[in-house]
Amino acid sequence: MEDLSLHILDIAENSISASAKRIEIRIDEDETNDLLTIEIKDDGKGMDEQTLQKVLDPFFTTRTTRRVGLGLSLLAQATRESDGTIELDSKPGVGTTIKANFRFSHLDRKPMGDIDETIRTLVVGHPGIDFLYEHKKKDSIYHFDTRETERK
Repeated sequence: MEDLSLHILDIAENSISASAKRIEIRIDEDETNDLLTIEIKDDGKGMDEQTLQKVLDPFFTTRTTRRVGLGLSLLAQATRESDGTIELDSKPGVGTTIKANFRFSHLDRKPMGDIDETIRTLVVGHPGIDFLYEHKKKDSIYHFDTRETERK
C-alpha cells in the first residue's frame, strides 16, 4: 500500500466484515516526540488467542475468497520499516484494537495520504456504522463522531 490512509481503510473494512457497529480511528502526529500513532478500535467479533497469534502472518486468513491475508501483515511491515511497532488486542465478543507506532521522521515512513477521503469513504459507504475519528496534529485536534452529528 502506498500510504497510511489506505492501511486505515483496509483495517476498517476488516472491522466491518467482523460485524463492528462502532469503529474508532485515532491518529496522533507527535513531532515533538518523533512519534506517529494510529489506533483503530472496533466492537466486532474479536479474535481468540490462537487467531491473534497468527494474524500477522501474510499466509494466514480467515477469508474463504483468497488464501492470503495481507492487511495486518503489511501494516506491521510498514511499522517495522520506520522503526515502529504494532500492538494487537482482541477478545471474542468484545472487539479488536490495533495500535501502530511509527517513528515520525523516519525516511521510510509512508505518507499519511488522503485521510479525509478515506474517512469520507467509510462514513458514506457504511451509514449503519458509528465512526469516531480523532486526529491530533501539533496544537490542534480534529474530532468527528457520527453519533454526535446524528443528534444535531
